[in-house]
Amino acid sequence: MAKTPDDDVKRPKSKAKEAAVWVMMGMLILGLGGFGVTNFGGGVTTIGKVGSTEITTDAYARAFRAQQNALSQQLGRQVTAQEALAFGLDRQVLQGLVTRAALDNEAARIGLSVGDETVASEILKIDAFKGISGAFDREAYRFVLDRNRQTEAEFEEALRGDITRELLQGMVAGGFVAPKALTDTLYAWIAERRGFSMLRLGEADLVTPVPDPTEEELRAYYEGNIARFTRPEAKRITYAALLPDAIAKDQPVDEKVLRDLYQARIDEFVIPERRIVERLVYPDQAAADAARAELDAGTTFEALVAARGLTLDAVDLGDVTARDLGTAAGPVFAANEGEVVGPLDTDLGPALFRVVTVLAAEETTFDEARETLAVEIQTDAARRLIADKVELVDDLLAGGATLEDVAKEAGLELGTVDHVPGQQGEAVIEGYPAFRNAADAAKADDFPEAIVLEDGGLVTLRLDEVVPAAPIPFEEARDAVETAWRADALRKALSDRAMEIKAAIEGGAGIGSFGIVDVTPEIARDGFIADTPQSLLPAVFEMAEGDVRVIEDGDFVAVVRLDRIQPAETEGPEAEALKAAIDAQAVQAISTDAFTAYTNALTAEAGITLDQSAINAVHASLP
Repeated sequence: MAKTPDDDVKRPKSKAKEAAVWVMMGMLILGLGGFGVTNFGGGVTTIGKVGSTEITTDAYARAFRAQQNALSQQLGRQVTAQEALAFGLDRQVLQGLVTRAALDNEAARIGLSVGDETVASEILKIDAFKGISGAFDREAYRFVLDRNRQTEAEFEEALRGDITRELLQGMVAGGFVAPKALTDTLYAWIAERRGFSMLRLGEADLVTPVPDPTEEELRAYYEGNIARFTRPEAKRITYAALLPDAIAKDQPVDEKVLRDLYQARIDEFVIPERRIVERLVYPDQAAADAARAELDAGTTFEALVAARGLTLDAVDLGDVTARDLGTAAGPVFAANEGEVVGPLDTDLGPALFRVVTVLAAEETTFDEARETLAVEIQTDAARRLIADKVELVDDLLAGGATLEDVAKEAGLELGTVDHVPGQQGEAVIEGYPAFRNAADAAKADDFPEAIVLEDGGLVTLRLDEVVPAAPIPFEEARDAVETAWRADALRKALSDRAMEIKAAIEGGAGIGSFGIVDVTPEIARDGFIADTPQSLLPAVFEMAEGDVRVIEDGDFVAVVRLDRIQPAETEGPEAEALKAAIDAQAVQAISTDAFTAYTNALTAEAGITLDQSAINAVHASLP
């Protein structure tokens, strides 16, 4: 059976999340977001317990599948249970359920719970249970629960537990205050600014140009850096392929079909005049007239937008045609760029319109579009032709035919490539992820199969041998060796020159006497300077005022002098806003740490019992 490009996708590396963060998200997922997950079946009903509170197999299966679906949405494809395990989702889910059970166990111990009125109030807020009118609908409630194989009693009890856990969490993690010394220290560090002068050095700044290397120097460099001039281990792959681009030009094109396609897509080729427009709607004519008067008196359009409590994004209609604007089209399309017209009547009420940009009409004639349309038709025909060959190729391979036989019988092109796993080589066929995935996974005893490529092409492949890593002969690598030698020699020469300039500046010379200086009057730690490495600003913020330093990072070499340190502003709205944000983050961090410590202590005190065989059984039951 032919494989498609989605059959083999590389797994990104797993990233474990903090347990406490997952718990806070997981409570909602488990209590309110488990819809679409079927119950786990089997004789085993629990995977373990914390204290006397059991963790059921159903709860574990639902939580695992919810996280699996979330990861699938994030990656844009369905993730299998085995892939989810490789991502470490089982550990995340299990940690969340253990913490949840510890909270349930403690709530039961201290007699904490909520009443029916609270549960009912929360149910009424859930959108999944609302009807067309937007109000709670009893039939919708029953239908959703029935679809998810839950009784009302089961759901309401689970919801009661969620609310109780939130109460317990609030009791533990609420009420913290960040120490003033902590927030003041963080604020002073974050809000500090620095001004500096920077002399970037390039080859033109050298007193003596980098000399040409001798043959002996190149050979010595080659031998001393042989790993840089060594071909990696590769798989020698023989393949038989048929690509749409290779046969598209040979496909016939009917003139009538071309003209019909042009007419069917006429909106793409004949584009009327358009405007990028902003519309500011008012509740009545009097308000709109008053706004017009303010505008005529000198108030800006931006000020009118702000006065309505809106932003420019909120009033932006984007790219519109006259047909989009209805009765307002005439005045708007008669206006010049930047002009405000109105008030004009709209379905939403009287409105002012500002013309931001005028976009002229565009027309592509049939003759101009003909070649593009012909290529589309030919490529589509080539894909259909290739699709018709997939079954033939599968049958030939199943019958024991070699790739050479398949190429001859099905009209495929035979080729060989030394493919380095995990890399995209220069060969055209290596540009296809589906080919690279198959080549990466290929083994000597594999049975060849037809693989459908991303553009509708077809390939089948065979691993002939593994080509061991080997140095590239010096004569073949000579140009690359010389390029690398020159780059290293230039970096060393620039580094030496920078140290000479640094010494001269420290001796009293002006930094500007050595070339053009970039002056940054002030910048924060998280600032941005174009065409500089990320290491520049951290290095600047380590310097003392008046210091001179050489900063090197790859090809970047610069001499930097710290001109001044500007302490953080202690007053003003910006300072207060930043202090408030830092305080909020500090409180959140303290609360999270306290909650994590509390749940860890509960778990340790109550004790954990886990049944790994039951957990494995759940994994085996999931797709």
